[in-house]
Formats: sequence, C-alpha cells, structure tokens
Amino acid sequence: MKALILVGGFGTRLRPLTLSFPKPLVDFANKPMILHQIEALKAVGVSEVVLAINYQPEVMLNFLKDFESKLGIKITCSQETEPLGTAGPLALARDKLIDDSGEPFFVLNSDVISEYPLKEMIAFHKSHGGEASILVTKVDEPSKYGVVVMEESTGKVEKFVEKPKLFVGNKINAGIYLLNPSVLDRIELRPTSIEKEVFPKIASEQKLYAMVLPGFWMDIGQPRDYITGLRLYLDSLRKTSPSRLAAGSHIVGNVIVDETAKIGEGCLIGPDVAIGPGCVVESGVRLSRCTVMRGVRVKKHACISSSIIGWHSTVGQWARVENMTILGEDVHVCDEIYSNGGVVLPHKEIKSSILKPEIVM
Repeated sequence: MKALILVGGFGTRLRPLTLSFPKPLVDFANKPMILHQIEALKAVGVSEVVLAINYQPEVMLNFLKDFESKLGIKITCSQETEPLGTAGPLALARDKLIDDSGEPFFVLNSDVISEYPLKEMIAFHKSHGGEASILVTKVDEPSKYGVVVMEESTGKVEKFVEKPKLFVGNKINAGIYLLNPSVLDRIELRPTSIEKEVFPKIASEQKLYAMVLPGFWMDIGQPRDYITGLRLYLDSLRKTSPSRLAAGSHIVGNVIVDETAKIGEGCLIGPDVAIGPGCVVESGVRLSRCTVMRGVRVKKHACISSSIIGWHSTVGQWARVENMTILGEDVHVCDEIYSNGGVVLPHKEIKSSILKPEIVM
C-alpha cells in the first residue's frame, strides 16, 4: 500500500519554530510530527510514503533518509511549483500513487495527530465497497468547521456543510482518507480542494463513506492547539503504553522525558510535559503544560507553563515563562525575566521582561 501526506506550505501559524525546520519536522512529544504518521502507516503495511510539498523538500528528504532505513519504508517527495490546494497534489503525484495492484491509498493531512485507527479504516473501506472513506471526529463547536452529514448506521455521507449557522451535526472531516485509485480520475492538475470539490461529487454519487474516529483528534498546526494536542496524546499514551511515561515523586500527571535528559533535585514536573533529548533541567524547576525541545537548558528555580521552548534555548534562573510563550531555536532568556506570551524569533537574547503577548524580532 501507498500513502500521500499533504505537507504543503510554510507553517506560518507555528512560527518561530518553523523558521528553523519545516513544520512536519517540528518535534511533537519528542519526535517530528510527521514521524507519528509514518510509523502508523508502516504498522498497517504501507510500503511507500509520498510527501506533497512546496517548501524545502531537500531539508525534509535529508532528514527522513535516516528513518527510511530504520523503519524500512520508502519516502519520496512530490514537489509543487505553485500551491495546489488539498486535491491538486494528488493529481501531481498520480504516477507515484498508482501501481498495478489497484489497492486503495491513504491521504493524510500532516498537522493531524490522533490514534490513527488505520487498520480499522482498511476494514471499513473494504466492507462498504464505495470509492472513498474519510475519518470524521466529533467536536463541541461544529460551526467553526466543515460538517459532514452522514447516515449513522452505514456511514454513507449525504453532504458537506461549510461552517453551518444552524446545527446540522457535530462530525467534522478529520483529514485522514482512504481512496480508491479511481478517485484520481476525478482530479485535475490545478489548485483545487478535495473537501469542497472532489468529496461532494463522490458523495452525490453515494460512493463516499465516513467512519467516526475513536479516541482523540487534534490539528496541531498552531501553538494553543499544539499544547492541547500534547495533553490528549499523553492521555492516550497513559491508556495504551503507560510504560513510556515518566514516573517518580517529582512527576505530576502525564510526562514524557527522553532518556538522555537530566533532571535535578527538587523539581516538580507535569502535568502534560514533554522533555526532549539532551535537555538539562536544573534543581528546583517547575514545568507544566509545556514542551521543552532538544538541547534546552532550564536553570535553577525557573518556572515554565503553557509554553513551547525551542531547540537549544536557555531559560535563566528564577525566570518565569508562561501564557503561550514560544521561544524559537537558540533563544536565551536571562535570569529573573518574566515572559507573558512572548513569541521570540530564533537566536535572540531576552534581557528585559515581556509583560504582554508580543512578537520579539
């Protein structure tokens, strides 16, 4: 089987992290976002993953070369010269996706994190005999999304309603699809939307089916959702593989710590924290609802909450970093500094406090 991952553009919503790495390579729970998806695909027998990309393909491929051999899966790029939306990239990668087997292929949106029930999805797709299957997830505020209206018993999709004013349902497109090769015949090589142009047409022919996603779902393409996604992901780990979570008197709730990280005396860490490879957390530090990426040093008695600390940054002694502060790569926060929602570009030194959310160039 094959799969296409829609990597797309510049990752502007996750800047300043995406100024250092393409968005799919930004760490989430201590590994690049896209690796969560590639590992899930490999586990259900996918042998080749095509990345649809229009930005820095060489960076992506160089990085993923290591994982090709480790995971035993072929990874190639299909590069757009202009943005092609969410359907155009399928037409562009047509020759890479079609082979003689006639098997369906997966399409995933690279920002989506979930439990990836791909095995169940394959069984669902075979059972209904339609042309395309999509995963849907239930949300509390459907008016912010495109809602999928479907038959509860069979999963047959009746229609799509974009950002409905009146309640028509609470299931939205979760950005994970399983498509027969014949779907490619419906897509022209031009900027086009799979959600707005291709799926409604398949639904009108009664060949589109939706499966409700069990477990959690999050689009982690922006900082607040990234932090929420980490909480949901760690909750899920607690249920499925609790041995991967840290334990000890200094840990509260769900925390993941890379084995190469060092944590000092008298710290209190959690809930919902990821500490990456080579990090040094000195004594008396308090961390909650945050990600501390590879090579970060957090000095004595610092306090970090609801924030993302980019690669190789330093947070000084007695500093306080909170309220969606995002530090890009190699940012140095001096001792006793307060950051309230600062968004700091890479390679900066912060010598004075950031009292209200702002971008520090």
